Amino acid sequence: MTLSQRILRRIHRALAPIVALPLLVTVVTGSLYQMARLTGNFDYSWLIQIHKGQWGPLDLQGVYPFLNGLGLLVMVATGLSLWLQTSSHRPYRRSEP
Repeated sequence: MTLSQRILRRIHRALAPIVALPLLVTVVTGSLYQMARLTGNFDYSWLIQIHKGQWGPLDLQGVYPFLNGLGLLVMVATGLSLWLQTSSHRPYRRSEP
């Protein structure tokens, strides 16, 4: 394993838990919001507030989408880079007999 691969793995491993929770909240609240709009049975304004990054007194609406996007881009970049460096996904070359 090369030094750059070790650094990428450390970055990827350190950021994964930090990035996963906000992305999970965004996906779940976005899906629930869409289902709530379709049924129209209850007031769903609180759901969209959570989806946008406002959790009670903590208001991150200005930076929450940016941080979500940046975290996802870093995870995709490091994951893709690690995947491209592995030899297991490359086709096997047969030698001529």
